[in-house]
Amino acid sequence: MEEIRILIADDHPLIREGLRHVLELDPHLKVVGEVGDGQGAINQARMLQPDVILMDLKMPGTDGIEASRVITRELPGIRIIILTVAEDEDMLDVIRSGACGYLLKDVEPAELIKAIYNVMDGKPALHPVVTGRLLGEYSRLSSPVSREEGIHALTEREKEVLMLIARGESNRNIARKLFISEKTVKNHITSIFRKLKVEDRTQAAIYAIKNRMVEI
Repeated sequence: MEEIRILIADDHPLIREGLRHVLELDPHLKVVGEVGDGQGAINQARMLQPDVILMDLKMPGTDGIEASRVITRELPGIRIIILTVAEDEDMLDVIRSGACGYLLKDVEPAELIKAIYNVMDGKPALHPVVTGRLLGEYSRLSSPVSREEGIHALTEREKEVLMLIARGESNRNIARKLFISEKTVKNHITSIFRKLKVEDRTQAAIYAIKNRMVEI
């Protein structure tokens, strides 16, 4: 297995030290850098091009959301896991930032390591508490009519793909389960995003869960 290179971005030195200690439990994970602010995360991402960034949501200056936006725009191959707390109010901004994981800072070490492997495999990594808050925000800002129209606009195959996305399956696994090519999966996903007016897999997964197409 190839080494997974990780950048830690958090303004608290003790948090960074704790995260590094947790990651060192897995021989396939390597911390290649640490920074204490969002602009530093952007700069280090450009220079080091890590596989995964563990990004604190609240940092001085450029925060984690804006840093994630810049990094996902410039370096879309980097997977970003946002580290947050249950009280945060800007969950939709977190989704739109392009991050593919959202975890609470009290996550168990094994769950954090599992989340890193999940995002490397193209799967979202969502803590149940964070998922609940995201669903609440999505419900508040989405009308029942638009959600209903979105579901009816999907083909049966697109619904199958959407349900598998919501279950955290990668494109490769979706292709294998549905006996289609990965290129066809990507085409279906592009169509799903357009019809549901979502921007990424996480928004699509939340849509499916909210409309009870899949259970969490």
